[in-house]
Amino acid sequence: MKAVGSNGVPPRPTIYDVARTAGVSKSLVSLVLRGAGGVSAASREAVNRAIRELGYRPSRAASDLAAKSTRIVGVLIDDYSNPWFVDLLRGLDQVLSVDGYRLSVADTATAARVEDPVEGLLSMRADGIVVARDVPQVLLGENVPPFVIAGTRTNVPEGVDAVGNDDEKGARLATDHLLALGHRVIGHLAVVGGAGDARRDSFETTMRDAGARAILTPDRGPASERAGFGSAIVLLAEHPEVTAVFAANDVMAIGALGAARELGLDVPGDLSIIGYDNTALARTRLIDLTTVDDDSIGVGRETGKLLLARMAGKEPVGVRRTLEPSLVVRGTTAERL
Repeated sequence: MKAVGSNGVPPRPTIYDVARTAGVSKSLVSLVLRGAGGVSAASREAVNRAIRELGYRPSRAASDLAAKSTRIVGVLIDDYSNPWFVDLLRGLDQVLSVDGYRLSVADTATAARVEDPVEGLLSMRADGIVVARDVPQVLLGENVPPFVIAGTRTNVPEGVDAVGNDDEKGARLATDHLLALGHRVIGHLAVVGGAGDARRDSFETTMRDAGARAILTPDRGPASERAGFGSAIVLLAEHPEVTAVFAANDVMAIGALGAARELGLDVPGDLSIIGYDNTALARTRLIDLTTVDDDSIGVGRETGKLLLARMAGKEPVGVRRTLEPSLVVRGTTAERL
């Protein structure tokens, strides 16, 4: 009669059960599971027969530990609410899952409330790390796993691989689009960070070269819908002459849409709004946001490829890959009447 657990379900067979059924030692079962030599054909057959009879499935975690590999790739982000990370993770998974790697995502913005997420990934012995934020100092020390930077970041360390989008070109595409529609006074909702700095600087340069007037928010806040709403409310109230807004990312642009509605402005009749990232939210029919596609899925894929090469020791460090952005025109921008 089979033993059952407290929930009425038979307990999962263990390696000790296999050894007892096959009449061999646990270490010999481990040798068979690893495909090692030095095991007689009779003993190997006895172990395999016991595995089939018991329905035994080796613990992947235990196998990975024995192989000194966890098959885990850590991903450090800084904002769970930003949908840009969703497409990045999708691209990473498309590449890494093929080689049996699992993603473990840690939001460093929660570090004040829980265990340091970077230390958490190191303690779980992640085989590699994707850094989708500025690089934590601890990763620049000794005995850390290979890591690759995803996205445009401030102060990329020498000799570290990085994959990003051409933010300067993307911001120029967005600004040129608004200028071509006849807008001459354009506001910009800026965000903190390397990508935000690149987009802001490119916007200012493009506006200056066109002889147009750029209105910038004084603060570079978080890349959130709430920040976009608050910044747009202030910008539009203080500068009613603004006819278009370029937000540093899609969620801030959605905040600007909310601000326009709050102020009784029609989009795009009274105010054109353009975002950046081409997230799933921007693509919804309800929002229908004009934006810049930074190929974030492609950034994820290329980052995954570089990390695989680094973990295998095949890729030289210091690689820089920059993906081309493209303009996606939808319903939130229109010609200035």
